[in-house]
Amino acid sequence: MVNSYDIEAICRILPHRYPFLLVDRVLESIPGERIRALKNVTINEPYFTGHLPGKPVMPGVLIVEGMVQAGALLFSESLPVEKHGDVCFSGIDRARFRKAVIPGDQLIYEVEIIRRHSRAVTMKAITTVEGVCVAEARFMALIGGAR
Repeated sequence: MVNSYDIEAICRILPHRYPFLLVDRVLESIPGERIRALKNVTINEPYFTGHLPGKPVMPGVLIVEGMVQAGALLFSESLPVEKHGDVCFSGIDRARFRKAVIPGDQLIYEVEIIRRHSRAVTMKAITTVEGVCVAEARFMALIGGAR
């Protein structure tokens, strides 16, 4: 089954809100397998005022955060509704940044589950702009986190 979500559905699953919600739409999702989501990068993003004024570039850490949020949406699909807010990022490996992301770009996050355990999941992600890889990483998430 392939799912897609608008921003209202995303906000029902993720606890993040502006300016830290970094997924605008889910284009397609196959529960338990993979997800494709997008983020429209606009000049009015608050980080552009201080991140390289005169030559705005989206911080790489926020690109990774967007990948993690897309992964959380994917992982949450297999959880009961009351557990959706309990997905916590727990680690990252192999993060690489290939090209600058600037205002006007549309990020496409593609995240795939590569290993699943009882409370944890490992995912790999690639982010593209117009089909060109701008970032990639592997990351882990837990249900409930390490509180």
